Amino acid sequence: MAEDYEKQDGPEEIPGETGDPKDTENEYEKVCFLCRRPESRAGKMFELPNHVHICTECMQKSFNAMNNSNVNYMDLMKHMPNISMIDLTNMAGQVPKKQQVKKKAKKKEKAPKTIDLRNIPAPHRIKASLDDYIIGQEHAKKVMSVAVYNHYKRVATDTMDEIEIEKSNMLMIGPTGSGKTYLVKTLAKLLDVPLAITDATSLTEAGYIGDDIESVVSKLLAAADNDVERAEHGIIFIDEIDKIAKKRNTNQRDVSGEAVQQGMLKLLEGSDIEVPVGANSKNAMVPLTTVNTRNILFICGGAYPELENIIKERLNKQASIGFHADLKDKYDGDDTLLEKVTVEDLKNFGMIPEFLGRLPVIFTLRGLTEEMLVQILKEPKNAILKQYQKLLALDEVKLEFEEGALEAIAKKAMEKKTGARALRAILEEYMLDIMYEIPKDDSIGQVIITREYIEGTGGPQILLRGQEAPLLESKA
Repeated sequence: MAEDYEKQDGPEEIPGETGDPKDTENEYEKVCFLCRRPESRAGKMFELPNHVHICTECMQKSFNAMNNSNVNYMDLMKHMPNISMIDLTNMAGQVPKKQQVKKKAKKKEKAPKTIDLRNIPAPHRIKASLDDYIIGQEHAKKVMSVAVYNHYKRVATDTMDEIEIEKSNMLMIGPTGSGKTYLVKTLAKLLDVPLAITDATSLTEAGYIGDDIESVVSKLLAAADNDVERAEHGIIFIDEIDKIAKKRNTNQRDVSGEAVQQGMLKLLEGSDIEVPVGANSKNAMVPLTTVNTRNILFICGGAYPELENIIKERLNKQASIGFHADLKDKYDGDDTLLEKVTVEDLKNFGMIPEFLGRLPVIFTLRGLTEEMLVQILKEPKNAILKQYQKLLALDEVKLEFEEGALEAIAKKAMEKKTGARALRAILEEYMLDIMYEIPKDDSIGQVIITREYIEGTGGPQILLRGQEAPLLESKA
């Protein structure tokens, strides 16, 4: 009986701590006995008797301390609090399981892709794919489809004959929230090429605090999993490009304006650039690799907030006196004013001629209207309403929006003047209580968002399971 009692209440064996350490060798990472860092952080380990592992950094510190004649063995022990007169031959080196880190599952390696002329979709196919995700901006989608198609034809036929095709780098001009970044993201996803999105506001001239100009290429290299050949066929999108315009009326050195434009000329044209691998800045501890930017497509985008005034000034030069003079306020309410931009206007804004000369494709995006915002809410493949409907469908609840509610949301978004970004902010505000309350009650089967709820004069219609919904004007 005593033996049975001991068996029942005795200490329970924990797998991986009392058994053979090799049983979990393939499941858990090796852990340094001194600094307790796993192999994924500390790097390659030295294996000592009794399954003791020590990282190279701790081992080097040990050797450095022992080689230093001013430090004796007792001082060495003080610098290593985890060791105090240890006999490794009698030590159980297995690190407790609670201090171990499981190995990450290895990702399946993708076969390297090459640019094949037969695999490049035609411009009308590229635009048709963009239409599934982006509402409006027909001219912009058409220009981008042709430019991208010609660029990858150039890459695919690089060594066919002596005729060299120039790069078709692009400059997008459009108000905030009009879809500049989303266009590029969708395009890179459709073409399955590496994409790096960077911000021009953080770029500075070499030697100053900020990101070096080469950092935009290092981000593309990281997006291509450090595959140089794949990165050399990728796309780099530089947003907020208007922020590197020449500064006006300043006596200080322009380290983040004209100097950055000058430094970017060699990138846009095509040259061999030494970039750090796995970091944004060059230093002695980071390896460098060479990336040729000749076949990298550069797309620059910016809102250019003061550009409309420069265009108005140019167009109103004829307004002086006489019967044919224009009114000064003729272009004040013109929604298509930005489409009248010329290279001369961009020079007056502060872009240098050499920079603009390397961006031959210049096009504009229109500001969004209420009708376009309503379409953006419900029509794209990953529309915001579809996302919320999917979230509530996981709770077995049907979500619908009245047409009047969509119009009220679009009207509120127009007042914010931040483009399509305002739509999610507004929906998050109105859907908060619904998303909080719905999981409480399993009897709810349908929620209808009404115009009155958006305008603050009523609430949403909540129907129980099995209850019929009223006829709506138009359902999203």
